[in-house]
Amino acid sequence: MASDDDGGFREFVEARYPDLLRVAYHLTGSADDAEDLVQGALVKVLRRWRRVDEPMAYLRRVMVNQHITGWRRHRAREVLTALLPERQVRDVADRVTEREALWQAMRTLAPRTRAVIVLRYVADLPEAEVAETLGCSVGSVKSRASRGLARLRAALETQPRSAASGAVTPTRGHHAF
Repeated sequence: MASDDDGGFREFVEARYPDLLRVAYHLTGSADDAEDLVQGALVKVLRRWRRVDEPMAYLRRVMVNQHITGWRRHRAREVLTALLPERQVRDVADRVTEREALWQAMRTLAPRTRAVIVLRYVADLPEAEVAETLGCSVGSVKSRASRGLARLRAALETQPRSAASGAVTPTRGHHAF
């Protein structure tokens, strides 16, 4: 990246890094893992930068693929439990509690389903672009989104709700993430 002749890569990264980090964060659920995911994707894309026609779409696809590959490698180590570990939380607003419940529900989704939900509702991409990014049909995107949202709603219904705020469900244009 130190080259003066990077073909606009540096400018692209400076302009789009927050968007990439946001997508990565929603894929991984962790700020540290999101940083690693974006950095790894940028390293891979830099090698092919001059041949990439749609850099954001290509980077999103690389990030999704890297995340799914990493998830497959490490899923045996991750233990999902019904109870959250105790955390030191003082005077936390209901929104934080709801967000944590949503993250717990998101972690139960299969990686490709989570990718559809993130690309469709967090990155706010149209179904056709999500399908192109993931290399599947628009129908597959629709069915994964529908099933994923249904699973999220079901998981969130089992969570205790805050009396002040009601249920949390992700809807297009009103991101609960």
